[in-house]
Amino acid sequence: MTQLTILGGGSWGTALALALAPRFTGVRLWVHEPELARKIDETRENVAFLPGFPLPPNVSVTSELTTAGADLVLGVMPSQFARQVYSQLSLDVPVVSATKGLEKGTLRRMSELIAETQPGIPVAVLSGPTFAREIAAGLPAAAVIASSDAGFAAQVQQAFSGPSLRLYTNDDVCGVELGGALKNVIAIAGGVVQGLGLGHNALAALITRGLAEITRLAVAAGGDPRTLAGLAGLGDLVLTCTGELSRNRRVGAELARGRTLADILGSTQMVAEGVETTASALELARRLQVELPITQQMDDMLHGRRSPAEAIRELMERRPKGE
Repeated sequence: MTQLTILGGGSWGTALALALAPRFTGVRLWVHEPELARKIDETRENVAFLPGFPLPPNVSVTSELTTAGADLVLGVMPSQFARQVYSQLSLDVPVVSATKGLEKGTLRRMSELIAETQPGIPVAVLSGPTFAREIAAGLPAAAVIASSDAGFAAQVQQAFSGPSLRLYTNDDVCGVELGGALKNVIAIAGGVVQGLGLGHNALAALITRGLAEITRLAVAAGGDPRTLAGLAGLGDLVLTCTGELSRNRRVGAELARGRTLADILGSTQMVAEGVETTASALELARRLQVELPITQQMDDMLHGRRSPAEAIRELMERRPKGE
């Protein structure tokens, strides 16, 4: 594989273009907005989403949605736009999805959505504890590449891995995707803990019980509990609950400080996937008859049915039970 097309020109898509440019002869970065694509191409920098990181010469930028000439497609668009993008394509090359979320309404994981819109195409998912700015800066990171096709996963592992990015293969696509999606919900709660000044004890408890919650749902959906103890589960959860660069954590923190959700989301171009994922995770939990107390409180908080302080109190005063 020498030619890579990346679908999605936000911070994560741009960071992956920077990280993977040395691994491919050519990288095409598709940006949805024509004006932004033009600016990035002219300045060789994505000042809107990832300022301070010049694009390498072998990265081209376009607003034309095409995968012509690509040996591999990497999907990095927000989950709410994934079906729209994939449905416009007719792919004959494999796809790696780096989108963390569930499709609203259908509750499809991204690999399931791709299989519906591009039947017969090999699919893998990329997930793990990765902040875009750190990947762009070349700081060391490790992630997971998961596919039911072990040979394809190994091929992507070989193509993507380098001095600053180490990939581990996994065949548990369900567990990897649900770990990546649901950690964003728990990270909103992590932001609430930060914003209310509740301390390290509370945050440690939240991360631990959040992992239990994610694992319950993933296992009920067919995932392997061991996956959730790895990079795509615990690793990603710790990062997004504690890291200053976490968008979802920032949403929770700002809500705890009294800002409205509309104001928070309106003040940034960045997408906080956890906001949309919360309701989808609850609906999936209902279908699978799984209890998600933290997710339920975050849903109530996001929809104004409870204040951040009330949500924490509800969690602390739940009926006592064994771990």
